Amino acid sequence: MFQSSSQGFDGQGYAAVGGARALTLVKPSRFSLVDSPFGGAVDRIVGADLVVDLGARIGSREWFQGLFTCLALCTAAGMMAPTFKPVRFAAEAPLAPTQYEQARALAIAPLGLGGDTGHRMAGTSAVEPLTDTPERPRVELAATIGQGDGFARVLERAGVSRAEAGKVASLVSDAVPLNDLSAGTHMDMVLGRRAVKTDPRPLESLDFRARFDLKLAVQRVDGQLRLKRIPIAVDNTPLRIQGRVGSSLYQSARAAGVPGSAIESFIKAVSQKLAMRSIGSDARFDAIVEHARAETGEVKVGSLLFAGITQGGKKTQMLKWTTGGRDQWYEASGVGETRGVMRQPVLGRLTSSFGLRRHPILGFSRMHQGMDFGAPMGAPIVAATDGVVSFAGRHGGHGNYVRLSHSGGISTGYAHMSRIIARPGERVRQGQLIGYVGSTGMSTGPHLHYEVFRNGKAINPSSMKFTTVQQLAGRDLANFRAKLNKLLSVRIANGGGEKKVKKSAEVKAEKAKKG
Repeated sequence: MFQSSSQGFDGQGYAAVGGARALTLVKPSRFSLVDSPFGGAVDRIVGADLVVDLGARIGSREWFQGLFTCLALCTAAGMMAPTFKPVRFAAEAPLAPTQYEQARALAIAPLGLGGDTGHRMAGTSAVEPLTDTPERPRVELAATIGQGDGFARVLERAGVSRAEAGKVASLVSDAVPLNDLSAGTHMDMVLGRRAVKTDPRPLESLDFRARFDLKLAVQRVDGQLRLKRIPIAVDNTPLRIQGRVGSSLYQSARAAGVPGSAIESFIKAVSQKLAMRSIGSDARFDAIVEHARAETGEVKVGSLLFAGITQGGKKTQMLKWTTGGRDQWYEASGVGETRGVMRQPVLGRLTSSFGLRRHPILGFSRMHQGMDFGAPMGAPIVAATDGVVSFAGRHGGHGNYVRLSHSGGISTGYAHMSRIIARPGERVRQGQLIGYVGSTGMSTGPHLHYEVFRNGKAINPSSMKFTTVQQLAGRDLANFRAKLNKLLSVRIANGGGEKKVKKSAEVKAEKAKKG
């Protein structure tokens, strides 16, 4: 040990105390605790190492001091930690119905929910109007009927009073049903001057296109609203398109101008008589679709009316014809075919298939002449295909039972119904409701026993496929051929044919104006 002293730059003295390895400069203090009775304790506290590595010298005195220090600091921090309690506020009173309607009217919501937001609300009596505020005498607006929207609601949102909107809706309904107005219908309206600024503006005029061939106008004449019908001349000449099949019938027909939906119907119709693979690239297609052109220039293309394929001098011609309220494709000779499979008569799971099985009630094996579908009590049962009700009532172990007769010696049976809807002698369509699932007769639970017979012999319903052939005769055949000849006389739209169709539309529109 050695000790030395020196003078610093500020004139103060420093004492250097150190050993062989360290030299420490200690600044002398004016007050010393050397002579104090607590001097030794203070020196020990000052010299204690409070930051101890608890991972080293475990179990030593210094380690326990560090552990005690850590616990003390954690305890102090926990005691000083603030308490968290929920802050309670008084619940706001719910909005009154009128307040809720006003708040919702100013919101933004999708048109799919009805489009009843964005109202133009007039000020109430609580609003003090300005005395010298100028107001436009007329307001021109445009509105559109949204999906699932109402005609009167569109007028109310535009600022028309509820009473006047109902009156306009009543006038329009005399010309066309309001439900027939399609979503997206554009309306132009003019609102006039009002006597009091807090009142809704009166409707001066309203114009919109109700149908492709009809425009409606509502105008105020001598203080009363009047409806005016403005017919639009429409040329309904079908559109006929021909072309070469080439590498792809779909692509060739699409490139020639046939709509996509009409091409799909074309392929379905032609495939009833021809295999699509057998149609060569040199074959020619002939498609006739519904086509309407208004005098205002709009064009509307409808469904396919005629489908034809010419290959190697052989023609395949299919014409759409309506029989019994259903559209069906017929050959040029008047013969029509319907191919397909019978529809599952109920939505449920298959619990028992066709074949030999052990009867759950009788306890011995016997032939199960149908299929069982497990379904909830009261589930709807529909006809598997078109037919006539030959029996409807109680039928032994079948319980409530319905049998339908179909063409070609085919009949279907539906057993264990809880309630029968069909009536004997009634003609039903495929998918039409005939009864409800039950557990009548020899049944262990609610299900449908469904069976199919051919010439009185039970067959497996899952393998049943049918082809219905119909031959037109008499007046139906004459009308069919007249329609076919009329369509085949339509000029081809390719090349100059389109110009002729346009010219025909213009001529008819001119005649309608003169008439």
